[in-house]
Amino acid sequence: MKRTFLSIVLTAAMCYPGIISVTAQEQSNLTFGADVASRYVWRGINLGGSSPHIQPFMEYSAGNSGLALGFWGSYGLSSGSALTEADFYVSYTPVDFLTFTVTDYFFPSDIPFSRDNYFDYRKGETGHTLEAMVSFNGTENFPLSVLFAMNFYGADGLDENGESYFAKYLEIGYSASVREYEIETFIGMALDNPKTEQGAEGWYGDSGGVINLGASLSKNIKFSEKIELPAFSSLIFNPEAGNIFMVIGISF
Repeated sequence: MKRTFLSIVLTAAMCYPGIISVTAQEQSNLTFGADVASRYVWRGINLGGSSPHIQPFMEYSAGNSGLALGFWGSYGLSSGSALTEADFYVSYTPVDFLTFTVTDYFFPSDIPFSRDNYFDYRKGETGHTLEAMVSFNGTENFPLSVLFAMNFYGADGLDENGESYFAKYLEIGYSASVREYEIETFIGMALDNPKTEQGAEGWYGDSGGVINLGASLSKNIKFSEKIELPAFSSLIFNPEAGNIFMVIGISF
């Protein structure tokens, strides 16, 4: 699920932006790129099955207004992948340390000629899930980040009465630089507990608690005098599910 470029929103998804910039007009930028990761792990949950994933993105930022919109996707490189994903988002960063984001999550079918009803937003029928998020991105002197995200419409988890849980997620992160490495540590919590209701399952599973705990390392790897690409590696625990993941990848 999509990255927020000015926070560690999806550090657990193992995506660090490798961006190619093209000037669309003065003070405005169109950026695009892709990451290749050994697994697609999002907020402590393995969404990519046993397959490596390629995760392309494109974003347009409107000058100095702080407004940006873009698309982000994830596609498995083998038939062992569990999900494909195509997300649209709009973000607003009024100051460097604060970002507001609305994300439209969608999981299209990878079956040829299938129909996904992408434009169907009817309540109770849509396959879209809309999430609102606010994130404090930290500063140079205070490298602590905090984000809060909540689903507010669409295919969220439903309780036994068919009502949405408005699934909520909180994450705290800390970043530091050690020689040529950038280090990110994070702890993320699902704030809902569907397990208390019989047969219920929410956006993050059937129970709340700490689902995303770990650290990521990133650095630029020089392949030649002219080619240098960002690479990353992460160790992720999901204490609530009793899972552990290791992910490595590279950005273009």
